[in-house]
Amino acid sequence: MAGLAPEGSQFDGRHYDSKMSELLSADGQEFFTSYDEVYDSFDAIGLQENLLRGIYAYGFEKPSAIQQRGIVPFCKGLDVIQQAQSGTGKTATFCSGILQQLDYGLVP
Repeated sequence: MAGLAPEGSQFDGRHYDSKMSELLSADGQEFFTSYDEVYDSFDAIGLQENLLRGIYAYGFEKPSAIQQRGIVPFCKGLDVIQQAQSGTGKTATFCSGILQQLDYGLVP
């Protein structure tokens, strides 16, 4: 059952969800961040050409809200904590940021 922790655990998922909802709705914003840069397109993010081709080949057209704010901090090597609903692009954000940091010249 969602929101219930394993027996003996101190974590209460319902309390966590309730507190997060309270924090997020306190100022009427959909999300909060300490990183201010927002990018409206994958091209504006400055990703490598081969990575951009892959993103577009997978059918991505425009970055989601989490991608607009999350890819560049990953690329810069910053610590990133993301929270968003399922299907919003968190995994693609993580992967894009990490793949951008790879040195493809090291591959023999």
